[in-house]
Amino acid sequence: MRARRRRGLLLLSVALACGALAASQVRQRERSVEARVGPVVPVLVAARDLGAGARLPARALAVRRVPARFVPPDSFASAAGVVGLRPAVTVAAGGYLTAGMFDGSNSENRGGGDVRRGERAVTVEVSGAAGLAVGSRVDVLVSTESGAGGGRTLMALAGAELLALGGGGGHAASEAGPDDGGPALSGPTALATLRVTLRQAVYLTAADNFAREIRLLARPAGDRSAAGAAVSQGQL
Repeated sequence: MRARRRRGLLLLSVALACGALAASQVRQRERSVEARVGPVVPVLVAARDLGAGARLPARALAVRRVPARFVPPDSFASAAGVVGLRPAVTVAAGGYLTAGMFDGSNSENRGGGDVRRGERAVTVEVSGAAGLAVGSRVDVLVSTESGAGGGRTLMALAGAELLALGGGGGHAASEAGPDDGGPALSGPTALATLRVTLRQAVYLTAADNFAREIRLLARPAGDRSAAGAAVSQGQL
């Protein structure tokens, strides 16, 4: 009985020693790989094939952990600030998403300088952009869908800087519908990139998804008046 117990303890000791040796070898290999390719870091990738110009929903993005050596320098570590943007090129599933795919690549003009600390560059589909110059100041009007109480138009931002302007690919719906009851087309839209605060970026992203129209108005040079109150469509 004692011999059997001693044999069991001996086998257990050998198993523990083998396990410790295997774990040590694994750690050594991990350190060796990390020394060659760098530490593992999070990077944003496409969770599925993405088409050029298509707005990115959160479900189309994923975060993977990849050795730093293989990560592009302008990649994203998370989906923050990327959801709702439109890549200028197609991206295959699993491909890295980089700033170069969005930063002015889908616009005809660039300008306005780099985004500073505490600021964001948000891209939304707008009306009334014809004739606007990159670098100018604009007022941003947001119109909601009309309902039983009538729609509302709000001057959401006053004096926002226009960083970039590019072709849109759609038409804005007007308040009045055509003979078949559908919305009429009030004119072509464009993609405008604006310099805003984080709070304003969240508001504009929501408006881009749910509002009937976002319209830009050229702001006279030197005009520093504040944004006005909401106006009922019936008063316009």
